[in-house]
Amino acid sequence: MKKNNNPAEMSRLQLMFRALHYRNFRLYFIGQCISLPGSWMQMTAVAWLVWRLEHNAVLLGLAGFASRIPAFFMAPLAGVLVDRWSRYQLVILTQVLSMIQALALAALMFSGHITAWHVIALSLLLGFIDALALPARQAFLVQMVDRREDLAGAIALNSSMVNGARMLGPMIAGVTIAAAGEGLCFLLNGLTFVPGVVTLLMMKVPPHLRASSDKAVFQHLKEGFVYAFGFPPIRALLLLVALVSLTGASFGQLLPIFADQILHGGARTQGLLASAVGLGAMSGAMFLAMRRSVRGLDTLIAWSPAVFGLGLFGLGLSSSLWLTVAVMPVVGGGMVMQMAATNTLLQLIVDDDKRGRVMSFYSMAFMGTVPLGCLLAGALVHVIGAPMTVIAAGLCCIAGSLSFAAKLKTLRTLIDPIYVRKGILPEVAAGLQSASGVNQP
Repeated sequence: MKKNNNPAEMSRLQLMFRALHYRNFRLYFIGQCISLPGSWMQMTAVAWLVWRLEHNAVLLGLAGFASRIPAFFMAPLAGVLVDRWSRYQLVILTQVLSMIQALALAALMFSGHITAWHVIALSLLLGFIDALALPARQAFLVQMVDRREDLAGAIALNSSMVNGARMLGPMIAGVTIAAAGEGLCFLLNGLTFVPGVVTLLMMKVPPHLRASSDKAVFQHLKEGFVYAFGFPPIRALLLLVALVSLTGASFGQLLPIFADQILHGGARTQGLLASAVGLGAMSGAMFLAMRRSVRGLDTLIAWSPAVFGLGLFGLGLSSSLWLTVAVMPVVGGGMVMQMAATNTLLQLIVDDDKRGRVMSFYSMAFMGTVPLGCLLAGALVHVIGAPMTVIAAGLCCIAGSLSFAAKLKTLRTLIDPIYVRKGILPEVAAGLQSASGVNQP
């Protein structure tokens, strides 16, 4: 029986999982489903450990700063390397280095000599690894999915997996910390990288053909910068991601304060809050994965930060555990729908030979600005308190949403010709006509 490849004739469930037909993507998906919950366990355990050791909001912010600031400075160079080197080999290398970092944290913890500064130093090391890993993974995703029409679904399914882990990992971490301490979280995280690396090694990836270029690294970097920030749609997408990440994404680093001082709980409360964020994030990513076309992604990008901002308002105003838990999925859903939709749109409109550099700028905007936000949030907590800090962040996200929405019509006129040139727009129009029986303008 012939496989149905027409999006207009597929069920929502088929649309969501069609990227799994590709063997390499399926192997990657399986490995990361095992590995990623461990990474979220470690992130939860690191934040709680620093807070438990010092009860200092500035040090808590510094831990988040250290784990992400390398992405701000290294991302452009990482993008050049991703465009020049084998993305497959870079993904394997960064997985192995992340495993070593997690096991080093576990060894220090079990030795009984760990301090907050040890945690911050190893978080900085992980930040350097992630600065290369994120653009490499994003660019490698395109190599695992052959058909362009399946790319958006693959990105959304990948985001669903990440955010499923975001829901599961903190929940496991909260129980594990309460029962056995943070060290077991670090050890389990290190061990979960093993199946991730094994599934990567099982892939059949064509040998990397290094692109011939007589340009120096700086010229290659400059070319990518001019391309990304000289084209209004890419520039607007990156700036909105940077604003939301700078002002809003640091809320996660403040969860130990909310769990301890506002809700009068412990590590389990923090894990519950983080898992509720993950539930909303996974739901938002699954919604994107089940979409029939790329049409409307720009509208989602425009209004998702406002949803995120309203969720942050709710977090700041609530002093009830269950009300806060109810609000957290709104926070996670709004944030992830913007980030995943932006990732998809960038992957669709960017030129292939500049993909690594553009995705490195996305990493810089997505991860690189968060550490600055963590430091800023840590300082603001001392002045105005954690609730008012997240309320102020929510206002900034709403303002960014309104600003992007005002430019949406102009940006769409620049994006549509790229869809036509790449063969995306005719497929979308045909699919919509088939589904509705109505001629599209």
